[in-house]
Amino acid sequence: MTPLPQPVPATATPASNDTLIQKAKSHLLQNYKQQPIVLVKGRGTRVWDADGREYLDLIGGVATCALGHCHPEVVAAAHAQLDSLWHVSNAFYSQPQIDLAAKLSEWSGLPRAFFCNSGAEANEALLKLARKVMKDRGMPERFEVITFERSFHGRTLATVTATGQPKYHAGFEPLPAGFQHVPYGDLDAVRAAVKPTTAAILVEPIQGEGGVRQAPPGFLKGLRTLCDEKGLLLLVDEIQTGMGRTGIPFGFMREGILPDAISMAKALGNGLPIGAMLCRDEVGASLSPGSHGSTFGGNLVAAAAANAVLDVIRRPGFLEEVTAKGAWFLGRLREIQGRLPAGRVVEVRGQGLLVGLEMDRDAPQVLAKLREGGVLGNAAGDRTVRFAPPFTITREELDQSLAIIERVLAAL
Repeated sequence: MTPLPQPVPATATPASNDTLIQKAKSHLLQNYKQQPIVLVKGRGTRVWDADGREYLDLIGGVATCALGHCHPEVVAAAHAQLDSLWHVSNAFYSQPQIDLAAKLSEWSGLPRAFFCNSGAEANEALLKLARKVMKDRGMPERFEVITFERSFHGRTLATVTATGQPKYHAGFEPLPAGFQHVPYGDLDAVRAAVKPTTAAILVEPIQGEGGVRQAPPGFLKGLRTLCDEKGLLLLVDEIQTGMGRTGIPFGFMREGILPDAISMAKALGNGLPIGAMLCRDEVGASLSPGSHGSTFGGNLVAAAAANAVLDVIRRPGFLEEVTAKGAWFLGRLREIQGRLPAGRVVEVRGQGLLVGLEMDRDAPQVLAKLREGGVLGNAAGDRTVRFAPPFTITREELDQSLAIIERVLAAL
């Protein structure tokens, strides 16, 4: 019998940022524009790199670590599940997944859940659902989906085609048929785009990757009315705006509508990979046994963590505090904008704790200076710096961040 390999002893000296980045460049695909630090530890809003430098993390894994890094209740839930059972696949029922579906149904008003591993998979489920519903209604010719310019829905071939940003399409042509992109917020353009082959409209309440751009008041309600008139499905991408990011459970709720289905991921697992599609009973019935699935979707550990996340976010007063922090943060950023040279910050946009600063220069230049100052953000479009801090960020941490932001922007 071949002996098992022995573990390699830990090196006496921890690897540095530079050492690890060189190793990464030797072995990883270079398909990301990564910031040149290696993060090795996080607690709450703070993270540390391999050189021991501390940062205020105002991007939280891109709107994912809603409760901050290593939140004790999420850690405890994941550990408890790891000690019990990790994975059984969807060939069997599992209690963490069942409990999570029930909580999400109550919170969203959408009674059916399908679990997957990411936002792109959740959006794939939306697209498949739309086609299957129309086929079941006896209208297989209705397969096209209207989406929006500057939208972002994922990196799979279908979801990247749904994405209304040509830069993400380059090199992957020919793209799948069945998508139309129209100007965001223009209800007349949407109405004009509806054809006998249209099945659904897919929309984000706020375009996160598109520069943190919010739909104008009444737009989602207008889409709901149009879908009802034309017999279309209204699909809402809540991957960034869901789970309380804007101060309410889901972005669609701001206009008092109920979509046919929504996608969610990111903050659902607070960093553990889990996504979901939630839908109405009538449309969910189209996904019968064998029509769609996922080996890892709703994995027990990820679902246990997601249950803990929901338990925290749904506590009385929690989202009201997110709203208050977000309004205060946006107000302070606009005050900073007014003190800077005219045009340095073109616009401050956002809602809740999803914030974008449109700058007078490329976002990566600004992000590099912010990182040097000890604040982490990321780019949302060419010239927009995005902040999506943990909901648990303190006023003191926001104050510290704002002082760094103002100092850095003034020195550009």
